[in-house]
Amino acid sequence: MRNAEQVFDEYLAAAARTGDRRAMAALFGRWNKRLIAHAWRLTRDAEAAREAAQDGWIEILRGIGSLQDARAFPAWAYRIVTRRCAQGIKAAQMRRALNAEASAAPHNGPPDPGTGVDSARLSAAVSDLPPDQRAAVALFYFEDMSVAQLAVALDVPAGTVKTRLMHARRKLRAALEGADLCETSTR
Repeated sequence: MRNAEQVFDEYLAAAARTGDRRAMAALFGRWNKRLIAHAWRLTRDAEAAREAAQDGWIEILRGIGSLQDARAFPAWAYRIVTRRCAQGIKAAQMRRALNAEASAAPHNGPPDPGTGVDSARLSAAVSDLPPDQRAAVALFYFEDMSVAQLAVALDVPAGTVKTRLMHARRKLRAALEGADLCETSTR
């Protein structure tokens, strides 16, 4: 069942497909924060996340006319941003590799910034997941997307999505149960 928010997003996507600039602006207003949050979950870098989302919006607005089904907008937009994140990560890895090769001295780069998350144990456990599992968990549980929608958004087969969710659940359970055991043993 679709809720009113989903129906409204479908309407906006359909109107944007016809070139309605107000609908495009409304879609941006409703989805930009979600797409930035998704990009941050993948990159763990606020600037890279904003850049990936911005580049994603350029692609979204240019290609929305070819979107066949307005209901597919969320998965389609997440997929575009996921691809932009992957491109950004790949470019950053290439830059690091080139810098390492160019430098004869040992690498003295900045320390790896922490997650910066000061929330509950669950948030910390989710943050510790590998990026592909973290993205799957976040979209499945926080954005309420189906496995089929996740497959489109992450550009992987549905079986891969299920596997990522399974491994993520195991890791989360182990992390949370381990924390519970530690707390009860110190009492």
